[in-house]
Amino acid sequence: MKLSVASSLALAAPALAALRGFNSAATNPDGSCKSVSDWQNTFSRIQAAPGSFKTVRVYAASDCNTLANAVPAAINTKTKLIVGIWTEDETHYGNEKQALLNVMSTFGHDWIQAITVGSEDLYRGDTSASALAAQIYDVRGMVRAQGVKAPVGHVDTWTAWVNPGNNDVIKAADFVGMDAYPYFQAIPIDNAVNVFMQNLTATRNYVHSVKSKVPLWITETGWPVHGATYGGVSVASPANARRYWRGLMCSNLLKDVNVFWYMDEDYWMKPSFGMIGKDGKRVYDQSKC
Repeated sequence: MKLSVASSLALAAPALAALRGFNSAATNPDGSCKSVSDWQNTFSRIQAAPGSFKTVRVYAASDCNTLANAVPAAINTKTKLIVGIWTEDETHYGNEKQALLNVMSTFGHDWIQAITVGSEDLYRGDTSASALAAQIYDVRGMVRAQGVKAPVGHVDTWTAWVNPGNNDVIKAADFVGMDAYPYFQAIPIDNAVNVFMQNLTATRNYVHSVKSKVPLWITETGWPVHGATYGGVSVASPANARRYWRGLMCSNLLKDVNVFWYMDEDYWMKPSFGMIGKDGKRVYDQSKC
């Protein structure tokens, strides 16, 4: 019997616990920076959703006082954070590192799930692999000196990870964070889950050929609830977002992989991927898998 990539991986996946969480922006719908109470509302709302979502990925450390405001809220709600460190511009990079050091000096570091040095820098062509690898080593050395044992890695598109020119980053990373969106590949919803699993398989195989057994995390994927029909075939709708979510998150396909969904709330964006709408309620998937 011929199986699809998705079906064959589901049968092969070992029964291991994996992290589940969401990506979340540091700004409110009006563009203002989230306060401590705003972050606490964000984390509480995510945790109240059907399922077990107690890890949240944030994109920066210093921008919008992200860590200064998010960390006390995370501690209050028993949420773990994946910390983002922006790498472009030496001054910005220095501010990001200092913001992380400052918050650790006040709150310790038990709230850290992981640290990502950069986000899609290789996809955008903003830096070289060797320069980014050096920054990963730099941040890891800095936090290890503070007693932090959490993994330090990088987040980029699956197409960047399978590029041999980026091998230095794979070798430097404690984990590889993969972003993949069949929507932006102009894939119809009927084939979206299978294409995503093909992307995952290709990335895993290549990454492990460079650095055996380095963990591969899914740091971004999702399907928009509102927006343009991409490529004439990828239709944004709550029904399609729900179908994509349940095809990945409510199956055995990713039970051994850490997954951080894009995203919790962005109803003011176009396209909008947020599971939570303007009324504060879930746009789709109102029940636990």
